[in-house]
Amino acid sequence: MSDSPPIDRYPQLSGPLYRAVQREGVFDDSKTFVDCVPRVDPAVIRERFRARRDDADFDLDAFVREHFDVPSDETETPDLPADRTMHEHVDLLWDHLTRPADADVDRWDTRLPLPRRYVVPGGRFREMYYWDTYFTAEGLAADGRVDLVADLAEDYASLVDRVGHVPNGARRYFRSRSQPPLFYRLLAVLEHERGFAAVEPYLDRLDAEHDYWLDGATDLDAGEAHRRAVNVDGTVLNRYWDDRPEPRPESYREDRELAADFDPDERPKFFRDVRAACESGWDFSSRWLADPDDLRTIRTTDLVPVDLNAFLFGMETHLAEWFREAGEADRASEYDRRAAERREAVEAHCWVSERGTYVDYDWRRDERAERETLACAAPLFTGLASDDRAAAVADRLESAFLQEGGLVTTLADSPEQWDWPNGWAPLQYVAVRGLQRYGHDDLAREVAERWLAANRAQFERTGKMLEKYDVVDPESAAGGGEYELQDGFGWTNGVVSALRRDLDLGE
Repeated sequence: MSDSPPIDRYPQLSGPLYRAVQREGVFDDSKTFVDCVPRVDPAVIRERFRARRDDADFDLDAFVREHFDVPSDETETPDLPADRTMHEHVDLLWDHLTRPADADVDRWDTRLPLPRRYVVPGGRFREMYYWDTYFTAEGLAADGRVDLVADLAEDYASLVDRVGHVPNGARRYFRSRSQPPLFYRLLAVLEHERGFAAVEPYLDRLDAEHDYWLDGATDLDAGEAHRRAVNVDGTVLNRYWDDRPEPRPESYREDRELAADFDPDERPKFFRDVRAACESGWDFSSRWLADPDDLRTIRTTDLVPVDLNAFLFGMETHLAEWFREAGEADRASEYDRRAAERREAVEAHCWVSERGTYVDYDWRRDERAERETLACAAPLFTGLASDDRAAAVADRLESAFLQEGGLVTTLADSPEQWDWPNGWAPLQYVAVRGLQRYGHDDLAREVAERWLAANRAQFERTGKMLEKYDVVDPESAAGGGEYELQDGFGWTNGVVSALRRDLDLGE
C-alpha cells in the first residue's frame, strides 16, 4: 500500500525495541507483539525506549503494555449450547469467526485493511489467510452463505490491486510472500453459485496474480531460477519463495535460535527457505528438509513442488476457459498453451512410475525428491493427471496414506506438524475431490467418512473444532510445530460442511 509506512518504521516489526521484546520473550508467542498496535506515535515510543532502557528498574513488559494495545483472545471458541451436533457447532461458529470490513485501521496497525467482511481461522490467527480462505469458502457456500463468499472474492481482489498478489495473510509483515494460489478456486465456487457474470470482473486480477508467480520467467535459461520461476529443461515451473531473506517478524526468536550456528553468509538462504515453507502453507514438514529431524536442513527453494504446479495448472486452465467465455480468444489460447506445457513438464519431472505417485522435483540436483507426501493428490484435484496415473495415485493413497482418521500428511514421523501422524483438512479435501474427479468414489467416501469421524471424536472430547488431527490415533491430540494446537477453526469447519454437501453425508 503506497500510503503505509515502510516495514522498518513499525516499532513492533523492527528496531531495538522489537528485538528486545522478541529476544527476551515478553510474550510466549512471537506473533503477539507484531500484532500489537502502538498507542502513541512510534517516534515517541522509540525515544522513550532509548531514554529508559538502561534504567536499573526498567520493566520491558510494563513498557510494552503502556505503549501498545495487546491483541485479545477474541478468536477463542465461545461458549455454545452443550447439546449441539458438530455441524450445528460449525454453523454457529461462522458468525464468531467473521469480521466486518476494516473501515478504520490505525496507520501503525500491521493489518492490511480489507474492504468487505472476512473470516479468520481462529486461535492466534487473527487475520484472513490466503489458502485457508478458499477452503473456508467451500464450507460457507455449502451452508448457504454465498454472500460472504462474494465478500471474500472482493477482499482477494483488493489485495491484488494494492500489493500485486494475495499475501500469505492480511498483515503488512506477510507482503513478501503469498500462499498456494487458490483465488481461482474461490472464483469457481462463486461461478457455481452465481454464474460466469460473478467471475468476469476478476479475470484481470487473476491474470495479474499469474504474472506475480511467473515474474522473471522470460529471461531464464534452462537450469536458472528467479524468485518463484524455475526454468526446467526449457519449460517454466514454479517454486515457493519469499522476498526477504531474514527472520520472520512473527517468529523472530525461533528463527534466530535456529540460525545461531550458521555462518553469516549461510543465514540469508536459511531464512528464505523457512519463509518459503510458510508460503507453501506446509510450515513445517520433512518434505522440505534434507534431514527430517532437523529444521536447520531446510531447502524449500531447491524444490519444484508438485502441488504448487498442479494449482497453477488449474489456474491456467480456468483462465483459458474464462477468457474464452469472455470473448478474448487470444488470451485463452495463451493460457491453453501454458497449461499444456506445465502438464507435460510436471508429468516428466514429478512422476515416479515405480511407486505410482507424484513427488516434488529437486531442480538443483536434477532429481526427484525421495519423500512421498499427500501433495501427490493435487494433480487429481486440478485434472492434470491422466486416468491411469490417477488410478495409480488412488491405489497409493489407499495402501500407504489412509489411516483410521483419514489421510496422513507424509510417511515420515518427524517433530514437524505437517508430517506423520497428522492430517489436515485442506489436504483431505484436495484428495477427496481429486478422487471424485477421476471416478474413485468409494475411496473418496471412505476418506471423507474417516476424516469426519476423527473430527467428531475430538469434538465430543473437547467441544472444539481443531486446526489439525492425529489421523493415526484419532482419540489423541495432534502435536508438532512452533505453537500450541489452535481451535476455531476456519478450514476445518469449511471442509466439514463441504464434504457433507459433496458426498451427501449426514451428521
